[in-house]
Amino acid sequence: MTDENTAPGQPATVENLLNENRLFPPPEDFKAKALYTDESIYAKALADPSAYWVSHAERLDWFEKWNQVLDWRPPFSRWFVGGKINACYNCLDRHINAGLGDRLAILWEGEPGDEQRLTYNDVFKAVNKFANGLKQLGVKKGDRIAIYMPMVPEAAYAMLACARLGAIHTVVFGGFSVDSLRDRINDAQAKVLITADGGWRRGKVVPLKDTADQAVAGCESIEHVVVIKRTENEILMQDGRDVWYDDLVASASESCAPEPMDSEDILFILYTSGTTGKPKGIIHTTGGYMTGVSATTRMVFDLHDEDIFWCTADVGWITGHSYIVYGPMANAATQVMYEGSPDYPERNRFWKIIEKYKVSKFYTAPTAIRAFMKWGVKWLEGCDLSSLKLLGTVGEPINPEAWIWYHKFIGAEKCPIVDTWWQTETGSIMISPLPGIVATKPGSATRPMPAISAKILNEVGEEIQVGGGFLAIDTPWPSMLRGIWGDEERYKSTYWGRWPDTYFPGDGVKRDSDGYLWLLGRVDDVMLVAGHNISTMEVESALVDHEAVAESAVVGVTDEVKGQAIGAFVILREGFDDSDEIRQQLMKHVAEKIGAIARPKTIIFTHDLPKTRSGKIMRRLLRDVAEGRALGDVTTLADPGVLNSLKEKYSDS
Repeated sequence: MTDENTAPGQPATVENLLNENRLFPPPEDFKAKALYTDESIYAKALADPSAYWVSHAERLDWFEKWNQVLDWRPPFSRWFVGGKINACYNCLDRHINAGLGDRLAILWEGEPGDEQRLTYNDVFKAVNKFANGLKQLGVKKGDRIAIYMPMVPEAAYAMLACARLGAIHTVVFGGFSVDSLRDRINDAQAKVLITADGGWRRGKVVPLKDTADQAVAGCESIEHVVVIKRTENEILMQDGRDVWYDDLVASASESCAPEPMDSEDILFILYTSGTTGKPKGIIHTTGGYMTGVSATTRMVFDLHDEDIFWCTADVGWITGHSYIVYGPMANAATQVMYEGSPDYPERNRFWKIIEKYKVSKFYTAPTAIRAFMKWGVKWLEGCDLSSLKLLGTVGEPINPEAWIWYHKFIGAEKCPIVDTWWQTETGSIMISPLPGIVATKPGSATRPMPAISAKILNEVGEEIQVGGGFLAIDTPWPSMLRGIWGDEERYKSTYWGRWPDTYFPGDGVKRDSDGYLWLLGRVDDVMLVAGHNISTMEVESALVDHEAVAESAVVGVTDEVKGQAIGAFVILREGFDDSDEIRQQLMKHVAEKIGAIARPKTIIFTHDLPKTRSGKIMRRLLRDVAEGRALGDVTTLADPGVLNSLKEKYSDS
């Protein structure tokens, strides 16, 4: 079956997807214990979404109740207006108050094999001490705090400590480069950076503090850098600015009163790629976000008290925010947190972790699943995965072959699979089967969550019942983004500019005759590489930054492991030859400028690019070249002959 991570309107893809009729009903033994088994939840929620969301908001603890459920003035929403709440209190204090302080919260394993078993009491004490330490540095409500960390418990502590104080955290993925970190710190005007000396990745130290030092050199807003000791590599500590985490919390009190936050006070900013290349600071507020993530964690993963949950994401992404920190901990879950790579020291590391901790609910990305398939089932030998009860996928559409492999070899054909669609912007899961209700189809995210009104529209906003078009959401939901940090106009134009009062996530989608939804990936100039959004503009800018490059164009290319890989077409400056040495230099340069995840898979050197007479690069045609497809309409090109040259070069690459 062809990969579905393509733009809408490709007949072969539509035909194949809509002919996928293998149906997997919820297993009877799973359904017998499931929290949600009544189909009527969907109709009731759509009939009265406010009552539905109130029922979930009431599961949280509020210092003061709201006086209005929703104030909707498109495109701006305010939820649980007048309510007072604290996210950290709902993740920690209320469980301890309910007598759950000794329940395990985090089963943490570092890549070298070190481990910590942390109860809710342990996390509570650490977070309070960290919050008091940040207070000593002058942190107060509304301040922005940047977090650039490996996957260690202190990353979660840092987020929760910020939430406790009412400070706004902005977490930057630990694989991002100096420039990426600096840009995000400067955009948010962060006051403090929390980082570590390093993190472990495939047996090597990732030098986080070194990167942080270079980034902060260009950040006037940073007053302090807090450094967690992890890898004990040699680092520089700047007097007056840098402070060791251990020293900061050594004498701090274990008691710190949580700041009562207005429901609409900002909880965090998280940056995601935009088509202009400038990252967008997505704003999430407190009450609505916590309602969305706590509800979806419980519902989608059918979370029971005895479950051991493992989401393999990094806290630097929205998946880690929503389904490692806030969602599971709001539900008093016990979860695994792992620092390193799935293939270190061997390719069975994930399976050994599942066996060791008896993981029951496992949530990972299609990119990882395709890698597991490629490595083969031999790596499953000797690993007991019988504890698993449910599997999930996140980050990109999953092709049916990978779905079936996951179901058969990881789930032993007894685990429901929840294929989830959502975004940084939506805050929580929007489209997914409820595992005790919905029969699943390989490759389909099935149907919208209760109270989510998802439609398929064409260019002019007409609804499509069966077939392909653009995903659109025409009613508000609590965990939706509230804006882009410092750029209200960009928020309006990016997400609400296509149709009146309707949210456009930028994804293509198809609906089959059974009403099942099939996500098709991005329809704009944002590439989905290993589940992460990377803008073409970002990569093109990094390439042109190199002295050898005159011009570049970048497209997403189908990749069996990553979903999409990056293909680059480059025009060199005079005096530079198109050698493999230059090609390797450019790949390295992009990785250094943005991060390893943005490293192009292929670079084709060319004397020209396909442009319209007005000078616009036709990336659609470059995608056709890269995918080996028949070329589309070339009549608008200034020089159609350029494409023949590119096709020859690409087929030789």
